[in-house]
Amino acid sequence: MQPALASLQSRLQHTFSSPALLLRAVTHRSFSADHNERLEFLGDSVLNLAVSSLLYQRLSALPEGDLSRVRANLVKEGTLHQLALGLRLSEVLRLGEGEARSGGHQRASILADALEALIGAVYLDAGYASAEALVHRLFAAVEINPQMQAAAKDAKTALQEWLQGRKMKVPQYTVVATAGAAHRQTFDVECHIPELSLTERGTGGSRRAGEQAAAAAMLATLKAKKP
Repeated sequence: MQPALASLQSRLQHTFSSPALLLRAVTHRSFSADHNERLEFLGDSVLNLAVSSLLYQRLSALPEGDLSRVRANLVKEGTLHQLALGLRLSEVLRLGEGEARSGGHQRASILADALEALIGAVYLDAGYASAEALVHRLFAAVEINPQMQAAAKDAKTALQEWLQGRKMKVPQYTVVATAGAAHRQTFDVECHIPELSLTERGTGGSRRAGEQAAAAAMLATLKAKKP
């Protein structure tokens, strides 16, 4: 294993039984067809569950809606970007030449996605308990307090709370198309609410940004209908 990846394992406090998972987690789609987007998809779900359990333990007095808002603060791109910088992920990212030249090693969305991919990789390598422990270690130095509930809601959180307040299930997000060169891709995302038979689309420079745009479009539709 490359010294830089071995050093990353030390910072993660996890030694991979399958080093190939670690290598894939730090590989951007601009570098290889064997890239980290599927791991990112998996890691996103693991991250949300692990952070939810963390908040359930630490903020026992907060109701569901406020817990959702605090969680949104913790799993947003900006927070994940800072955690990725702390792990020095930029040193090990594998990017295509075009992406590297355009500053991809420092791009917040790429670093945040790689962190989620690493969480997904640990989950596949050693199971949920190890992935949850990693998430809890990552957030150990992050200040978590009830005042975070005052932060502005992002579109996904606002939509989720709107649906939960009406006893509906959370929306489904699907990437329906990608366009552009690997280092300048756009993601076309659908937001679907089965119970209302509603679907809206949004576009962004990352999967996460596309989901936010789709959620914002859905919120606009719901407000226009004034249910």
